[in-house]
Amino acid sequence: MGRIICIANQKGGVGKTTTAVNLSAALALAGQPTLLIDLDPQASATSGVGMRVGEDQATSYEVLLGEQTVAAAIVPTKVDHLFVLPATRDLIGAEIELVPMIAREHRLAEATRSLRSSYSFVVIDCPPSLGLLTINGLAAADSVLVPMQCEYYALEGLSALMETVELIHKRLNPGLAIEGLLLTMFDTRNSLSHQVAEEVRQHFPDRVFESIVPRNVRLSEAPSHGVPAVIYDPSSKGAEAYIGLARELLRKYDLPVGEGSSTTEPFVESTSEVGGE
Repeated sequence: MGRIICIANQKGGVGKTTTAVNLSAALALAGQPTLLIDLDPQASATSGVGMRVGEDQATSYEVLLGEQTVAAAIVPTKVDHLFVLPATRDLIGAEIELVPMIAREHRLAEATRSLRSSYSFVVIDCPPSLGLLTINGLAAADSVLVPMQCEYYALEGLSALMETVELIHKRLNPGLAIEGLLLTMFDTRNSLSHQVAEEVRQHFPDRVFESIVPRNVRLSEAPSHGVPAVIYDPSSKGAEAYIGLARELLRKYDLPVGEGSSTTEPFVESTSEVGGE
C-alpha cells in the first residue's frame, strides 16, 4: 500500500514546492512509482516537472469538483516512475466552489482512495495557506511533511500549523501523523540558521529530518529548465539534500533503492550523507 505525504506550510517562500518536486523525483529515481499532486493554484510543481497543461488536459481542479476521475487526469513525466496530477490557475476558484459541496474537506481523499495500490508514494503540494485546498490535502494524507526556513519567524508559523494539523487529526483525519520537519534554506555562514536549527531540534527531537536543505543556486535554477534539481544537477548540495531525504523515507518504510534505469544513476551513485555544509 502506498503512502500519501502532504507537503504543507501556510508560510510562503519556505521551499514547499521545491521539496515536493525534488522529493518526488528522488523517490522516482530510486525506482519507486511516485505521484506528485499539485494543489497549488500557482501550479509551480506542474511546471517544475516540465509539464505544460493543454486545453484538453484534466487537472486537480476538475478532480476536486468531481468533473473528472483522478485516473483521467494523471500523466507521466519525463522522469521514469514519476507521474503528476497537474494544476492550473483554475484552482483559485476551487476554494469558493467547494464551500457548498457535501463533504468538501474530503474531496481529494475520496478521489485518491484507489491510488494506493498503484504508487509507493503520493506527494501532495499544497498552497501557502490553510484554506480548503490545504485542508483537502491534509484530510487525504497519511502524514504531513513540513518544510521550514531557518529563520526566526518560521518558528512562529510552525506553532499555528501544528495546531491546524492537530485539529485535522481530531476532526477529519484521525490517521494523520507528522512525517517530519525539514529544515530548508540553511546558510552555514549565518549563526541564526544554526540557532533556529538547534531550537527546532530541541522542541521536536524525534521529528526533524537529518537531511538539511541549504541555500543553493541550482535549486533556484532548475525550475526555469522544467526539471527537478536532482536531475538538473544531481551533484549540487541542494540535490544531494533531497536525495538524502528520499533515503531517509525509504529506510523508514523499508523500501529498496531501485536500479537498472539510467535516470537512477544520480541517486545510486551519490554516496555523501547530506547536511547543511
